[in-house]
Amino acid sequence: MGNFQKILAVIDPTIQKQKSLDRAIELAEKTGGSITAFLTIYDFSYEMTTMLSVDEREVMRQAMIDDKVDWLTSIVDAHQKQTDVPINVKVAWHNRPYEGIIIECMEQGHDLIVKGTQKHDTLKSVIFTPTDWHLLRKAPASVLLVKEHDWPANGQILAAVNVGTEDEAHQSLNKRVTKTAHDMASILKANVHLVNSYPGTPVNIAIEIPEFDPQGYNESVKAYHDKCMTSHAQTHQVALENCHVKEGLPEDVIPAVAKEIDAELVIIGTIGRVGISAALIGNTAEHVIDMLDCDVLALKPEGFESPVQLN
Repeated sequence: MGNFQKILAVIDPTIQKQKSLDRAIELAEKTGGSITAFLTIYDFSYEMTTMLSVDEREVMRQAMIDDKVDWLTSIVDAHQKQTDVPINVKVAWHNRPYEGIIIECMEQGHDLIVKGTQKHDTLKSVIFTPTDWHLLRKAPASVLLVKEHDWPANGQILAAVNVGTEDEAHQSLNKRVTKTAHDMASILKANVHLVNSYPGTPVNIAIEIPEFDPQGYNESVKAYHDKCMTSHAQTHQVALENCHVKEGLPEDVIPAVAKEIDAELVIIGTIGRVGISAALIGNTAEHVIDMLDCDVLALKPEGFESPVQLN
């Protein structure tokens, strides 16, 4: 599952050093995979030039594409001097970058999309673009968001699971996340950790029911999650000392544990809601990713179908 063979590296036309391509090469060298360096471009003014004929506008578009192909080829050629990984170059004209990326992914059967994140110069924090969020919600393949953290030998991989649930979709995703963590750990020569958060005592219950015992309730919930984690870890052969069960929200607990163990990679499952519910509520995965300082590999559940359709 983690042995990615066809990697789509998303290129940022505004920068020279491409984190996505660097990371894709690092991974492909270990998996024996191939890479497509992919760039989407669009200029609305080309569509609005009514004085030109359709053919003339097409010629202008193609000239712009050819120019970007030359630019991207020069970047890839520099990398090819240092690696034997096959890297193809492709530039597509599309007014919605995320749709162009997803369509390329579906048409060519890529099993991983690698995209670099951007850092805000003054705030020194990572900024996630609309394209990032669309890919997390809608891409049919796994998405690796690259930050600045290195991938050292004997590093730490953190798999975020929800072991306290009886929901079959979440249980299936737990297995997928843990299996991928093992696969990636084998590729990167790293150690697998598991993290699970659980909610604390609801404040309104403690206030409204005087005889309610919040401490007993908390201990009971923790014991249940500890038991579920032990069962999951033993089933998937993860050392119990590498299992982290903590009270709190996932967006607080997962980044805290990742920082504590200096994780190089966090693997998380996304349920992939779309539409108004996703816009208003947001996926837990997205809140977590926003708080992490290392690379994040986001997995889709089994049977996920992208809302983006091929023509």
